[in-house]
Amino acid sequence: METHYYGGIKNFQWVSTPLALHGVVAKTDGTVVKIAIGEKDDDPVFVIPDILPHLGRKIQMSKSMDEAIPGESLDVIVGSEPLKDEEKEPVKKHILKLLNDMYGITEADFLSAELEIVPALKPREVGLDRALIGAYGQDDRVCAYTALRALFDLDEVPEKTAVVIIADKEEIGSVGNTGMESAFVDRFMSKLLSLSKPQFTPLDLHMAWNKTQVLSADVTAAVDPIWKSVHEMQNAARLHYGPVITKYTGSRGKYSANDAHAEFVAKVRNVLDAEGVIWQMAELGKVDEGGGGTVALFMANRGADVVDIGVALLGMHSLFEISSKLDVYFTYKADLAFFKRMA
Repeated sequence: METHYYGGIKNFQWVSTPLALHGVVAKTDGTVVKIAIGEKDDDPVFVIPDILPHLGRKIQMSKSMDEAIPGESLDVIVGSEPLKDEEKEPVKKHILKLLNDMYGITEADFLSAELEIVPALKPREVGLDRALIGAYGQDDRVCAYTALRALFDLDEVPEKTAVVIIADKEEIGSVGNTGMESAFVDRFMSKLLSLSKPQFTPLDLHMAWNKTQVLSADVTAAVDPIWKSVHEMQNAARLHYGPVITKYTGSRGKYSANDAHAEFVAKVRNVLDAEGVIWQMAELGKVDEGGGGTVALFMANRGADVVDIGVALLGMHSLFEISSKLDVYFTYKADLAFFKRMA
């Protein structure tokens, strides 16, 4: 199978590792078939083969890391056995037959499919003390989980309406009609306003955003003692120190950033301290080392007060990201405190 990688990855991490296939196939008759292969213990897995070191010196090992395994070589083995009595593309026809038998889909149905290859790795506790969690996709499922759990655990109606928005495509700019930059966010807010004021005006929508307070839930980088040279150690996040508040994001001179107002950061500090939340403040790496963005700027552009908060990870964007149990728990506590006390 040909692939096209999504977001910022290190290509070399994806070879010679068990992979699973997830997604949907939309058929022309309107039915949607869900695909999930590689997660169960008795499922087959998929793999992107790497070249053996005996033959890789010139073609791979003498190149830089970002050139050794180009994106076009990230092709996945999905089968190898030929279909009996087929002379033309016998392996491909065998795989298509198996997929048709299993899911009732044809080759043409791949034209309207959305399939993802992900690591076939189960979440695990890391270390003898079991204080860390290792799993794929903690950026940003860990923040989505803590936010939703906090919303569901509210024991009474908060003073202000509490909302969790989970958006798509954050790693490639929050684009499309499901990204944070799209109209669905304003459409949701408009529906909410219409419940209390059916004849609301565009100005009402803008004023509602202007009174909105937001925690932009996203992970950040924890100091890795092996690679700590990329961090400013006086302003870096550490595992087991609680969720990380990041006042400003972006890269270098804060390009493509959100920069939270000091007054709003002070309100968040007060709420977290009042609820006994352990937290820390940090930025993502040295000033000129690189940088990163979040969806915060899209909410700020609408007029809301926004600050970033989330779990610090080791190995962000890798196949097995690592978080702290303590940090995950207190991120949940921070979200819960925000819902209950912000006014």
